[in-house]
Amino acid sequence: MSPPRPFGTYFAVSHEKAEHMNRHEHWRSRLAGAAVAALTVGGVLAGCSSSSSSSSSAAGPAASSPAAAPSAGSSTGASTVSTSQCGTKPGVAATGTPINLGGIVTDQPGTSFTDIANMAQAYFACVNANGGINGHPIKYYIEKEQTNASQIASEAKQLVQTDHVVGIVGNTSIIECSVDHSYWESLGYYIIDSGIAPECWSTPNSAAVNMGPRYSSDGAVQYALSQHVSKVVFDQSNVPGTTYIAAGPNALAAAAHVPITDMTTNVPISDANSVAISLVDAAGKNGAVVLNFTPPDALVILQAAQKLNIEGNVKLWGCSTPCNTDFLAKSLGPKWNGKLFVNAELTPPDPTNTPTMNLYRAILAQYGSAVSGGIGSFSQMGFVEARLMVQALESVKGAYTVASVNAAIKALKDVKTGMLCQQWTYGSYSMHIPNNEDYTVTPDNGKMVIAPGGGCTQISSVDPQIAAYRAQAGTAPADPTST
Repeated sequence: MSPPRPFGTYFAVSHEKAEHMNRHEHWRSRLAGAAVAALTVGGVLAGCSSSSSSSSSAAGPAASSPAAAPSAGSSTGASTVSTSQCGTKPGVAATGTPINLGGIVTDQPGTSFTDIANMAQAYFACVNANGGINGHPIKYYIEKEQTNASQIASEAKQLVQTDHVVGIVGNTSIIECSVDHSYWESLGYYIIDSGIAPECWSTPNSAAVNMGPRYSSDGAVQYALSQHVSKVVFDQSNVPGTTYIAAGPNALAAAAHVPITDMTTNVPISDANSVAISLVDAAGKNGAVVLNFTPPDALVILQAAQKLNIEGNVKLWGCSTPCNTDFLAKSLGPKWNGKLFVNAELTPPDPTNTPTMNLYRAILAQYGSAVSGGIGSFSQMGFVEARLMVQALESVKGAYTVASVNAAIKALKDVKTGMLCQQWTYGSYSMHIPNNEDYTVTPDNGKMVIAPGGGCTQISSVDPQIAAYRAQAGTAPADPTST
């Protein structure tokens, strides 16, 4: 079998002002899940190393050494939501035998998805402080990898053979799905993850809560086409896997009879001005530029366009999900209001005041100290993944074994996550794209808000992979709890 290839992180880097560099370093170190940010944009990484690290916690707020759980009843902000509602016994710490779970995330210079796993850890800490799973705390092992296939395979075996995990949740890795899917299938594990590589969606034992770089880029291009642009320029980081990602946007543009130009940019970006100029020149006055990068990489391109005063020389700018963060909206400022349109795979937090969104904010505030990116798509993904796992665990009758837990995961059907346009189903399908309907957001004075016409919209089945999934699973019902 040929070695797996890294795929563009959906999920640059010289800034001309020191404050911007500080923000960039903040994102690089924090991306404990940044996928956003990185689960949607296409730029992944330039280099890898062979080091690895792991951590676990039965109740602590961070994905490091075990720590005492914070007090159970705190609330957050104007919402005044008690985090104790995350569990079945408010204020009662779980003390039984731990239920071991695991996850594998990419964490390397320039690309880190640790925020996703760390938010899952935060949710589990909340559950543990409020009754656990029938009195059992969740112990969550997080393995970090550097895009090394042998390292990733070894970490999967460690989780199974040494840590004795009964479920895998929160995986967010550039190549983990490619490396490990056969291993998980052979052992009967059904993974709840944030996908990047094609196998995260095209295999029977992986179901992602996100769309990943391809389908999120589909959504960004689809919105641009709805605005009647005359051309699309699609740019992503220059890493293996870009052809796979670009295939979806190209199919959509071809069906609309709109020309599309595919471009790639080396990351970290050394000359953002040149990149911005080339993109704008290629798109033209009535064209669209669509980016698939991590938030820091996308930001330097957008800021370069603004500095050069050429951001208005195209009809619109688009971006895949990783750009859906207030960090980027605040950094850009009001000049980009209504000019940038970002695919949002999950319900936009800023305009949403629902019980689920308020609980997410409260848990993030109380237990999410390790989630350095704060509110945004990556931490939302971790929240949803953990919540799905908890719902599965709560349905288990009898002992928590690999067989019983994974049967419960596979049986999840029409779950109202409160974070997705559609209800979420695992099921017995040969492939899984359970999140295939999304939003489009735009900056508005430092926050991301739903764009005109950007409410829940199905990703077009012109993408053959979307068509193949819907042929098996149909179209999921809407989730009324998300808005």
